[in-house]
Amino acid sequence: MRFEKLEVSQEKFDLNMKFYFFLKHLVKTSLTDRQANKLLSVIVGKKSLELKLEALPIFLAEIKSQTKYDNLDIVFSRILDDVDLEIFIFSLKLYLIKDLLLEESKLKSIIELEDLANLNPLSLKYDNKTLNSPYSTRVNGALLSLCFFHKIENGETNLLSADAQDYICRLSKQAIKLKEIGIEPNQIFMLMFSESINQSIISNSGSNYEDRIFDTLVNIGISSDSISKLHDDADKSTEYDFFFKLDNRSYGIGAKRTLRERYKQFIKTSLTSQIDVMIEITLGLDLNESKAKTITGHGTKLFVADEIYEAKNFLQQLDGVFSVKDLNLETLKSL
Repeated sequence: MRFEKLEVSQEKFDLNMKFYFFLKHLVKTSLTDRQANKLLSVIVGKKSLELKLEALPIFLAEIKSQTKYDNLDIVFSRILDDVDLEIFIFSLKLYLIKDLLLEESKLKSIIELEDLANLNPLSLKYDNKTLNSPYSTRVNGALLSLCFFHKIENGETNLLSADAQDYICRLSKQAIKLKEIGIEPNQIFMLMFSESINQSIISNSGSNYEDRIFDTLVNIGISSDSISKLHDDADKSTEYDFFFKLDNRSYGIGAKRTLRERYKQFIKTSLTSQIDVMIEITLGLDLNESKAKTITGHGTKLFVADEIYEAKNFLQQLDGVFSVKDLNLETLKSL
């Protein structure tokens, strides 16, 4: 099977490149809504192309921020004819509604993160939600952008409040007109929009697995000031992500979402370490019976995500293996 040569005409490429250039530099200017609206009114309020172009440097002279000035100056220098101006006006209108779409795209992620309050922070479901959060914002943003442009390109303007109907109606007509000359509004807007999403994503990336374990230890009653990270005195190759003392007994905890080969670190250490209780906390995604027996067989206690603990019968049969639901002071003191 052979594919016919894929080709984009130079004219179509140039038009869409200019469209993206305007969008990109408008975002760089960080114009306030008031400034962007004023710029729009300055342009559309003039009758002829000559008057419109003359209004641009007058507006530019009022900009006090050097960064805004420089970026606008670059943009204005590229507006040479009616087509350029039409593309710029359309870009400016999209710039004004960009944040509305951005907030809408983040909403799904925000709702999902709020649901975390009802989940155990060391559970598999919690971990999956935090990992998926930034992706859901990107996916939701892409789908919203597609939906938005589908509507305006088809003349559907009943997607915002009544006050915005006239604005969206004009935007719809402009989108249809520009599409006729080769502009691809959704595809080019999405290039810029995805960059904005990446910069403003609400994610739980700061709350990684180790952070969540730390919070769990503090919540069950371990003083945050007493928790430290250190290497074993007898075996420097073993690092405890969390070390603390409880009722005059020392506890060393290794914590990783997946075990890989790290679970072997406690085998040699268990023979020489002076720590009273060694613990491995993991989601358990790559945990099999052999690894579990190796870990517990050398005196290390093992805590795994509840979903994994419930799904694998061999974990429930092994002494020294616990669900993270049982990670509390009473359990720690009994080890």
